[in-house]
Amino acid sequence: MRPHLFFLLLTAFSWLHAPAAQAQLAAKGRVVVTYLDSKLLRGNPGGENPRRRVSVYLPAGYDANASRYPVLYYLHGFTWSDSLLFHADGLGALLDQAIADGQIRPLIVVAPNENTLFQGSFYANSATNGPWADFTARELVQFIDQKFRTFARPASRGLAGHSMGGNGTLRLAMLYPNTYAAAYALSPAFAAPHVEWMAGRAGQAAASRATSRAALGQNFDAIRIVATARALSPTPGKGAFGAALPYSTGPDSLAHRDAVLAQWAAGTPLALLPGHLASLRQLRGLAFDWGEQDQFQHIPPSCRTLSTQLAAYGIPHSAEAYAGNHGNRIMGREGRMYQKLLPFFNRLLQFE
Repeated sequence: MRPHLFFLLLTAFSWLHAPAAQAQLAAKGRVVVTYLDSKLLRGNPGGENPRRRVSVYLPAGYDANASRYPVLYYLHGFTWSDSLLFHADGLGALLDQAIADGQIRPLIVVAPNENTLFQGSFYANSATNGPWADFTARELVQFIDQKFRTFARPASRGLAGHSMGGNGTLRLAMLYPNTYAAAYALSPAFAAPHVEWMAGRAGQAAASRATSRAALGQNFDAIRIVATARALSPTPGKGAFGAALPYSTGPDSLAHRDAVLAQWAAGTPLALLPGHLASLRQLRGLAFDWGEQDQFQHIPPSCRTLSTQLAAYGIPHSAEAYAGNHGNRIMGREGRMYQKLLPFFNRLLQFE
């Protein structure tokens, strides 16, 4: 074949396939960082900062039109933050790609920063930490509806989160009816009472002996225990952390505090379920999933227990196990966010 003829054919071939290639290029949305000075969190006994950072993903085209959009509220996990969702996990780029690929139509995604002095609020109302559940489901929603062009209606709001955020997703879906249309929890932590979370000895001694936050050092298990206690068994103004811990330390041993363990159990989504069936029946969809190789060994059995109870009460839901651990199949084009969660909300939220 003559060189110039080959060049012409190659040019024509490239031109014919250019639209397909261009279609895969994702238009870029932008992430706006704003701050909410919370009236609800102001003056909390635990010393948590009431000025909360909120990262908001606005889809491509938001600034060029007057359209309104549905909103997905996404709750981060323990030790994580809104900033890390976008800068470490690449959530913004993933949303751009998912919209370009038709996994979901353009929407606003809101991620509040609920990383606290002890790494997480558990999205729970607490006499020590402050009313984080009310902040998330009421004050934040009102703030976003006032500041951005949203469809300010339950049918156009979704709620999702990972790990601690998955726990918060299940909790808020039950406690705040007529706020969200659908909820999806990724690897929800502490969905039901379990020995690893409540009776595991890792970190208990360090948490029980510590007299300050600094004394906990970098001990993840000890910090997690204190954070859970401040959320679920608060004792404002008392003790080193304003919380009752599930164990007390003697000279040579740890002793159970059964009343505290009962408080922790009562704060799980499983325990909340019987009193909030009507809230869940109002949802257009409820789903949660988990990796069978999760490093937090309580998550797979707790999720299965929760699914069994939901089925016993006749609550429609999807509960799915997959091959993966706590975080390796969440983000990215092969992850649960892209493959499952976003299409779920594309089906169930009102976009018009």
